[in-house]
Amino acid sequence: MAGEITETGELYSSYVGLVYMFNLIVGTGALTMPKAFATAGWLVSLVLLVFLGFMSFVTTTFVIEAMAAANAQLRWKRMENLKEEEDDDSSTASDSDVLIRDNYERAEKRPILSVQKRGSPNPFEITDRVEMGQMASMFFNKVGVNLFYFCIIVYLYGDLAIYAAAVPFSLMQVTCSAAGNDSCGVEADTKYNDTDRCWGPLRRVDAYRIYLAIFTLLLGPFTFFDVQKTKYLQILTSLMRWIAFAVMIVLALVRIGHGQGEGHPPLAEFSGVRNLFGVCVYSFMCQHSLPSLITPVSSKRHLTRLVFLDYLLILAFYGLLSFTAIFCFRGDSLMDMYTLNFARCDVVRLAAVRFFLGLFPVFTISTNFPIIAVTLRNNWKTLFHREGGTYPWVVDRVVFPTITLVPPVLVAFCTHDLESLVGITGAYAGTGIQYVIPAFLVYHCRRDTQLAFGCGVSNKHRSPFRHTFWVGFVLLWAFSCFIFVTANIVLSETKL
Repeated sequence: MAGEITETGELYSSYVGLVYMFNLIVGTGALTMPKAFATAGWLVSLVLLVFLGFMSFVTTTFVIEAMAAANAQLRWKRMENLKEEEDDDSSTASDSDVLIRDNYERAEKRPILSVQKRGSPNPFEITDRVEMGQMASMFFNKVGVNLFYFCIIVYLYGDLAIYAAAVPFSLMQVTCSAAGNDSCGVEADTKYNDTDRCWGPLRRVDAYRIYLAIFTLLLGPFTFFDVQKTKYLQILTSLMRWIAFAVMIVLALVRIGHGQGEGHPPLAEFSGVRNLFGVCVYSFMCQHSLPSLITPVSSKRHLTRLVFLDYLLILAFYGLLSFTAIFCFRGDSLMDMYTLNFARCDVVRLAAVRFFLGLFPVFTISTNFPIIAVTLRNNWKTLFHREGGTYPWVVDRVVFPTITLVPPVLVAFCTHDLESLVGITGAYAGTGIQYVIPAFLVYHCRRDTQLAFGCGVSNKHRSPFRHTFWVGFVLLWAFSCFIFVTANIVLSETKL
């Protein structure tokens, strides 16, 4: 069973791993970043983006170090078990010929990989895929494990709510066009309310809820079954994402170059920092998927440098996308989903490009929704699982999928404010996953490693931020962010 849990999968080069991490981080959060930049001011946004990118890099190195420590512990336990088996066999065997034959048969049955691991010169080689939940079970007590799963579950609920709102919202924006002009989804200088007419007597909010119901009926059933994302589906969605991002950046640059840029963003607007913070944290989220990305990398010799290069590229991309957006469009005209700004006839004259960009979130998010839903369902099962016990069929096949699907759909039914959904998800659950959990993981793994291996053994994948100061700094930053966001929300509600 341990082999199945920690199975590495097909190996790939370090540069392919770099591309996979880039694709994982640059996702839906990037589409909500331009509006967050416009509301917070370009200087504040740039400073916060760079700082949060740095903090995410720090905790990424924490997770990699914890993965190496977990591998070392698994390797040590495996060697201990093999040693115990050999000692038991040698004590029970009375004939040396029988002993030699038994050892030979055991060597023949033992997997080659385990023999290689046993003779590995460095016990901290990352060869087994150890997910964050398994690391939490290895390094945390029972309370810590439950808090870990609670944080993951809240984050996945926020993810599903964002996805469930983004698809119907995009469909509503594209199809509920201005009267008499069905080819243009969003007209220039036009502001729509949810109560405005869409088709005949139907309001825009009615169209949104109809699309939400269809989305739930089509993709919701996948929550009740097992579904896997195929390699070709990943390639297709990645290709569509990069075509869409490239087209948006080029179109914005062309408009700015022709003197059609309408944006005059402020230098700083601190009232918008709360949402910007949540959006940026959400947009740098990758820590929970690092084991699946890093473990199959064939050569991990310069792993930290490659991850650092990845973060530099992501920072440059986010900056390019957001700055072209805020100087191309007025702040009050930027949509929650940036792709929808290009559904205007005065921005893009070619109808095919307008519909491709307007419906881009529909295609990419729809493929991710079942995967996230099944992941959340399995986390619920793991949280309540008792060793040696099994769930009744109704609980396993009905209750868990239902509690997975219903809450995010209800949230999406009540609101389609994507900027706030992304901001809150990133600011609370995202802070826990990106800062708190990695900091505690690396602290406990260092302590356990020192107890198990002594001070003389060095973790080859140890974070460059090895001083305990950095662990404390990350936790202090996470606590400060939590207080700041909560206070900002309370003060905003009080003003209203």
